[in-house]
Amino acid sequence: MQHRIIVLGAGYAGAIAAGRLAGRLRREEVALTLVNAEPDFVERVRMHQLAVGQDLKPRPFGEMFAGTGVELKLGKVTGVDVDRKTVAVVAADGAEELAYDTLVYALGSGWDDHGVPGTAEHTHEIAGRPGALRLRERLARLDAGQSVVVVGGGLTGLEAASEIAEARPDLDVALVARGGLGDWLSGKGRGHLRKVFGKLGVTVHEHTAVTGVEADRVTTAEGGTIPAAVTVWTTGFAVHPIAKATTLEVTGTGRIVVDRTMRSVSHPDVYAIGDAARVTGPGDKPLRMSCASGVPTAWQAADAIAARLTGRKLPKVPLRYFNQCISLGRKDGLIQYVTADDRAVRTALTGRIAACYKELVCKGAAWGVAHPLLIPTRRHRVVREPARAGSAVGSPV
Repeated sequence: MQHRIIVLGAGYAGAIAAGRLAGRLRREEVALTLVNAEPDFVERVRMHQLAVGQDLKPRPFGEMFAGTGVELKLGKVTGVDVDRKTVAVVAADGAEELAYDTLVYALGSGWDDHGVPGTAEHTHEIAGRPGALRLRERLARLDAGQSVVVVGGGLTGLEAASEIAEARPDLDVALVARGGLGDWLSGKGRGHLRKVFGKLGVTVHEHTAVTGVEADRVTTAEGGTIPAAVTVWTTGFAVHPIAKATTLEVTGTGRIVVDRTMRSVSHPDVYAIGDAARVTGPGDKPLRMSCASGVPTAWQAADAIAARLTGRKLPKVPLRYFNQCISLGRKDGLIQYVTADDRAVRTALTGRIAACYKELVCKGAAWGVAHPLLIPTRRHRVVREPARAGSAVGSPV
């Protein structure tokens, strides 16, 4: 019988894991299914571009995985039973249940409103394509001089504010940050960020917490208000809630606790990758939710699954950071180099060369998803079922 591997979610992590598994295991011995709600790959790192009216290259999964042995199942995952080893999916032709021998959980994350009153009713998010398209439509209806407030001073907020200000210089764009503007960056990085925001005309409200949102304004912790015809909420991500509803061991926020091979510490038949996994990197610090974290976890999980199935040595993929890539519109950018555990160092690239660097990173990530078998690998025979925790082959590393 074929060993059944199901990958849930086809973002960067899930799509890369599925393609990598296809390149390492023999098709006649493994049934590999990728479950996703949308038929196209979404370049999540470009949602701020989509929101301002730029068109992104379509990347249909049917074309990307043609001839790879990966079966695409279009449908929404509604539940996972890790004790019965089944997944509940609602597809176009109705609900069904899929059984697995190995599960790769990559359902990722969505926006996080942090419980702030009015966010659900009055804000826009760009954590996915539907939200970005709704914001795109709303921005297109704004008249010159109207105000856009981006709440959140992290990478997503910086990119959204600068992209909107560059694409619509006729709008009054503001950024609200709980801390200082780019306060985690190097001195050079912070200086460049202020220079670009000044040139684009972005008003920055630093050390300001938003405590409420209305249709035409946001309220701050100090009791003041900031006018906002449109409010864009970018204060972080929350993981998909399905894992927390299972018997998997998860953190308080619902991230699946995994070992160094991305395998669940409570259910050895389940691997979690990307934003869904609680992964520790250098210094035992949790990896942040990002494409930079998700791709290496996908490599590690796929290689570990293949190794355990084929009786080969478990691999070790370095989980570390090298830089933070920030686009500041289409003509400027900031590449902040960091330590292995993501702390800024003095070195940074700025300006047009940084914008080109960031664009190459985005294109490279999408290319890796779209061409899963172009990097030559050897497919090995399946010689055993994945060993349970504590055995010689399957023990965590």
